[in-house]
Amino acid sequence: MIGLWDTTGNEVVKALAAERRSAGGVASGLALTLVAVVEEKKVREAEAAATIAAAAHPCRLLIVVRSDLEGRSRLDAEIVVGGRLGPAEAVVMRMYGRLALHAESVVMPLLAPDVPVVTWWHEDPPDMIANDFLGVVADRRITDSAQAHDPVAALKQRAVDYAPGDTDLTWTRITLWRTLVAGAFDTTDERVTGATIVAPPKDPTAWLMKGWLQSRLGIVPAMESTDRSPRMHSVELQCANGDCVRVTREENTALFSRTGQEDRYMPLPKRPVGDELAEELRRLDADQIYSEALGAMAGATGLDHRAPMRVHVWKDPALAARAEETAGAMAGPGGTAA
Repeated sequence: MIGLWDTTGNEVVKALAAERRSAGGVASGLALTLVAVVEEKKVREAEAAATIAAAAHPCRLLIVVRSDLEGRSRLDAEIVVGGRLGPAEAVVMRMYGRLALHAESVVMPLLAPDVPVVTWWHEDPPDMIANDFLGVVADRRITDSAQAHDPVAALKQRAVDYAPGDTDLTWTRITLWRTLVAGAFDTTDERVTGATIVAPPKDPTAWLMKGWLQSRLGIVPAMESTDRSPRMHSVELQCANGDCVRVTREENTALFSRTGQEDRYMPLPKRPVGDELAEELRRLDADQIYSEALGAMAGATGLDHRAPMRVHVWKDPALAARAEETAGAMAGPGGTAA
């Protein structure tokens, strides 16, 4: 590992090239560049997840940690090639002051040549990806609505801000659920007339499952709230012939029930974020099924027909925060300007 403190982007580029040569790494063996945008307290989580993903998808990992926007501009970097982060070529960059608002000035020269760029936010996802240049330059963008204060509202915002190439780890978390539900119809073509999803009210996976069933089957599933489980508890489908198919979570297994058949237990583990990230990195094109499910969930149409490229819209969060403070100071007790 090489540590560079209070350094420059040019020095980081030189150090990465030197470390790669000494470790015997070659840029041509990389499948992609993964840019991870992380808050300080989640850096270790992001590193652990990226290590798992890099084992399946050799990549150059660039972790961007933005801190203390009001302080002096400074760049600290750690460079690891073939070390604790597995096979990845990794650079962990902590940016302070105004530099943090222009992270692309350091990141762009570090992108591996001739490979796709994926940006992953392991923090509260941005309301508008166009406000973050690291998302604008990416071929694929991965958010995680579960990281937000209101996960369901954040997931709906993903539909408002959607462009082909976007995805969310909420979608990945229902992969096994979708497999189990779809597998029920391998031996029948009965029409589904209704569905019920039992889940906590703020579980985004349940709402995206609702959107998926709605977009695939043309029905509007009923949502039933529960506090028995912190995650989606069950999905039940009612068929035209009166049969009922139900998948119920029990710890790390699923109880699969179907009218006229014996109950079966099937695996339904809670996967680590690294496995979820690795699954999303398998495809670097737009996911039409996800966009249709997201649109159905949020009541939006034509998501897949939007332009895949975004234009960067500059927003200075420091100035926005000051404006809010000024407006609050000028407001009277009733919330209007004094």
